[in-house]
Amino acid sequence: MISYVKGALADKSGDRIVVEAGPVGLGIYVPLSVLEVLPPLGEEVKIYTYLQVREDDLSLYGFLNRQDLEMFKQLIGVNGIGPKGALGILSALRPDDLRLAILTGDAKAISKAPGVGAKTAQRIILDLKDKVSAEQMLAGIAGMEEERTAMPLTKEAGREAVEALVALGYTNLEASKAVKSVQITDDMDAEAVLKASLKFLAFL
Repeated sequence: MISYVKGALADKSGDRIVVEAGPVGLGIYVPLSVLEVLPPLGEEVKIYTYLQVREDDLSLYGFLNRQDLEMFKQLIGVNGIGPKGALGILSALRPDDLRLAILTGDAKAISKAPGVGAKTAQRIILDLKDKVSAEQMLAGIAGMEEERTAMPLTKEAGREAVEALVALGYTNLEASKAVKSVQITDDMDAEAVLKASLKFLAFL
């Protein structure tokens, strides 16, 4: 089992990158959300991976953090969705947006992914709505990287701000995206997060 690959980024093209791990260059399939934020060639990257083993093929799929890798694993656990299909979904929808769509039952957003119809989108929501953790969303909303530990007060401020925006008439998706846009610090309470979120929404 290859948990992650760390090394120089040697190539990136299409939906595949190559990372030098010692004297070996490993080809890894990644979603667009990863390609868009990769550093220039030659710089070091750390990619969390899933290894698909078949009789005639070994394929690596990679993500920038464990949460997104877990989202990928959850998707391929849905009947009818393989690794390539899951990668397509995570290219059409960023992992955090997919989590939001699942939590809010937004089948229309999920069905925008290539090869995903309305029935498949509903199946994804039905199968994963109890598996996608609200804690994962709050970690994303707080703007924290996967390797950091989310502070309870910070998460609570984000949660309360989302609830306040929903009470003001915004949808869960709009409210969560607005709060996620805020760089929440430990000294910010829910009111401060709410004000910053409203500023973001005013420019939409």
